[in-house]
Amino acid sequence: MSGAARLTTFAPGGSGDEPPVTVPRDPAREAARRELAKRMYHENDPSLLQRALNAFWEWLGRLLAKAASATPGGSLGLLVVVLCVIAVLAALWWRLGTPRRSPVAAAPLFDERPRTAAEHRAAAEAHAAQGHWNQAVQERMRAIVRALEERALLDVRPGRTADEAAADAGRTLPAHADGLHAAARHFDDVTYGGRTADQQTYQRIAQLDSALERTRPTLVSSAAPDGKAG
Repeated sequence: MSGAARLTTFAPGGSGDEPPVTVPRDPAREAARRELAKRMYHENDPSLLQRALNAFWEWLGRLLAKAASATPGGSLGLLVVVLCVIAVLAALWWRLGTPRRSPVAAAPLFDERPRTAAEHRAAAEAHAAQGHWNQAVQERMRAIVRALEERALLDVRPGRTADEAAADAGRTLPAHADGLHAAARHFDDVTYGGRTADQQTYQRIAQLDSALERTRPTLVSSAAPDGKAG
């Protein structure tokens, strides 16, 4: 048969003596395309998002298969390598905190509006009740320093940092020097280091605050010179 290929069909219900109906291939293909494009044939097709996810998982599967074939021990070896990398990254994050674009110098401990130690404690307890441990730690450290200033164990110094306050207070109250330095470090971690405090951290600082309230400084006076009055 010469010329364009044709699709041969038989007329329905007719006798075998009737000539077959021939349809050219291109119109037949177009008719089939229009038929298959109807919505009824695509109701159960996956969505665009599902198709994208399927393509991603297929790509990831091929990538992992290639990596496993290149890793000693195959899939098990690749799993061990991935777990080691995750462990190293977790250790670095725990040790260094969230990376920052540039170093941040220590800012003053207090903001511009002065508040009493009692006000800072109340703010700390309010944050703790809501599980906002970072803010609770910050306010409790401020309460400690303000209380020492109110008792004249620290001089009132605008712009003082948490580390400076801990160092000054540690000389006045040497029995609590380690606790004060630890509290200042936690304050800096959550304020500038991107760390996240927890309930235990806040409770330790609150216990330090209570212990400092009960502690009295040891005053060392100059000894009287030896000798008798003439």
